[in-house]
Amino acid sequence: MPFRYVGVEEAKQAHGMRMVVVGGIPSPWSEAAKGIFHVKNLDWLAVRLDYESDALRAWAGQRSGPIAIWNDEPPRDRWIDILLLAERLAPSPSLLPGDAAERALAIGLSHEIMGEQGLAWSRRLRLVQAGLDASGGFAPPVAKYVGRKYGYSPQAAEAASSRIADLLAMLSSRLKAQRAAGSRYFVGNAPTAVDIYSAAALALFRPLPQDVCEMDAGTRAAFELREPQTDAALDDVLLAHREMMYREHLALPLAL
Repeated sequence: MPFRYVGVEEAKQAHGMRMVVVGGIPSPWSEAAKGIFHVKNLDWLAVRLDYESDALRAWAGQRSGPIAIWNDEPPRDRWIDILLLAERLAPSPSLLPGDAAERALAIGLSHEIMGEQGLAWSRRLRLVQAGLDASGGFAPPVAKYVGRKYGYSPQAAEAASSRIADLLAMLSSRLKAQRAAGSRYFVGNAPTAVDIYSAAALALFRPLPQDVCEMDAGTRAAFELREPQTDAALDDVLLAHREMMYREHLALPLAL
């Protein structure tokens, strides 16, 4: 479902679904939420995050993204809350399995990708560390801001390196086991939220090509930071899965 960008005042006056998203970069959290709405064919309005806008902060409750706002309900900023809202508004196609055990597995895998200290969170800390060390990653002013916001410390960044490798290995093994069982997806035989989150999170490691993911050169270089431990763990099966998801289920080019 196509969406359009509007200003905060137009969004405030509108009804239905509005969502504040990070603009200009393929933020995994924003792009995953967009992907969920796309698969569910939800109609919505997008507002690019403006850190200087007091009006946006007053409406959305914070300066962050994504933040989903449905009618007059409270803003939702957690990945799981946005997913569950989308499941309520558009139950079909469901992105969580009906079977209780598989549903628990899907939510657990999703957390390992999108949640605090998960794959995307940990990679973000590594980009902060590299920026502060002037060895790549985020530009120093961005690294300082992001680090303060998301709990950076040298110790946390060091631990993140091993966590990234462990999570990439786990996800790769899961996909390979599923392939051996005849499925292209992380859970069951149809796409779930896990598949969308995995596809979106890989932007922090290997952004999609410029013709479908238009990024500032400096930001692209930051996202493409190469680290030996991460490179060794990033199996081609994950990149092939992302390619399949964007080819068959998600929208290109990205509307950043």
